[in-house]
Amino acid sequence: MNIIIKHIELIERIDRLIRMEATGNPVDLASRLGISRAQTYRIIDIMKDLNAPIEYDFTIQSFVYAEHVNFKFGFYVKDLDSTELRS
Repeated sequence: MNIIIKHIELIERIDRLIRMEATGNPVDLASRLGISRAQTYRIIDIMKDLNAPIEYDFTIQSFVYAEHVNFKFGFYVKDLDSTELRS
């Protein structure tokens, strides 16, 4: 279970850095995350499998999103509509 949580935390960190366009090159990102370059690419591949439109921008030396996206993982309180309130 801890591995799943660690992967989610890494995805959240990478997501924040991508939004700031501050990942740096893959070696810098791996160093910042405390993981290997290969592990970094595996996490990015997982994000892409989850439909994250990640690209690498050589001009700013950072991973970026090609489109505006959001990432959320966890449980959130759901607002009930009137039909759900009755049941």
